Amino acid sequence: MTVTTSLPGPLAGTRVVTFAAIYQGPYATTLLADLGADVITVERPGTGDIARAQGGMFEALNRGKRSIVLDLKDPADQETARRLAGTADVLVEAFRPGAMERFGLGYPRLSAANPGLVHVSLSGFGQDGPYRDRAGHDLMYQAAAGLLGGLPDRPGAVHPPPELEAGAIVGALYAALGALAGLLGRAVTGRGTHVDLSTHEALLSVMSLRLDPVLNGPGDAAAAPGREPGYGLYRCADGRLIALGIGFEDHFWALLCRATGLTAFAGLGQAERLARGDFLAGLLSDVLATRPYAEWQEEFDRIGVPAGPVHRLSEVPADPHVRAREVIRTLRGHSPRRYVRQPLRLSAYAEHDPGPAPRLGEHTASLLRELDDTAPCPEEAVEP
Repeated sequence: MTVTTSLPGPLAGTRVVTFAAIYQGPYATTLLADLGADVITVERPGTGDIARAQGGMFEALNRGKRSIVLDLKDPADQETARRLAGTADVLVEAFRPGAMERFGLGYPRLSAANPGLVHVSLSGFGQDGPYRDRAGHDLMYQAAAGLLGGLPDRPGAVHPPPELEAGAIVGALYAALGALAGLLGRAVTGRGTHVDLSTHEALLSVMSLRLDPVLNGPGDAAAAPGREPGYGLYRCADGRLIALGIGFEDHFWALLCRATGLTAFAGLGQAERLARGDFLAGLLSDVLATRPYAEWQEEFDRIGVPAGPVHRLSEVPADPHVRAREVIRTLRGHSPRRYVRQPLRLSAYAEHDPGPAPRLGEHTASLLRELDDTAPCPEEAVEP
């Protein structure tokens, strides 16, 4: 749909102040910034967000934001942080539980001065419970939520495949959802809220379908044992992989059998396919290895079999669909850095490319002037 409006994003006029560093919090607030919010990231003196030392990680997760440097162990900077929070619609923090209270920035104190504040606290295991003070990283949260329970059980270290940082990503999406839910509720009640978001529980939430048979008995929702042969990766004659996406649909399986010449098996239902999964997968593997990827993809598209390419990361930007949808864009200004646009396409709002990630403390002076036009401002604290 072509958009002709010049309206700013739906969160224009919304201020987000974030104390969250590294991955989850920055990704959540980048999503809000892409929707038009004014996002101010509070960084520590000297090093700033430690993601700045991780190659392009900071730039990828902080486009279009403003940076202010504050030392939250300093009483004067704590007071500045409270004043800044007083101007915020949303505050995001990812300290260990109790740290914001020690800084004088806990929700009860901030909300007393700013009743409409939506305060989002991100942590590994939540603000209470026996694990609340346990230090951790993504792998731990995935493990505790059951995502890694299928790994081989053998002596010594077991290394999971190098997948996405699922906890950080899912937690960021829930953090953005929590912020938006709080803002929507405030529009009705006039009051903000505290959002206690546990990365562990965010992962448990997306594991709901897998947990249902455990919670309600194997007869309720457990699938029959075995492998769905129409759901997997297969190698074609030219060495390229093709992804087949037939989960449980018998009609898609019948189409696949017709396209591959395995018509004798077209009438098998899912239970039969699962019971004979390895055998059927072997037949498919032999057939798909007889023709190159492009020929199979053309045939599958023609008759409606769910299938698609298996891209290396380096191949993604050149994908014709990615290019047609302009998913990869270039930051506004003089920066040559490209980025992946947020996936929400809102017909009432024009697409606006954000600016680059801020230099450390780039907006300290201007933000202090916003807080108090008469207060003397220190020099801009900018990385060389």
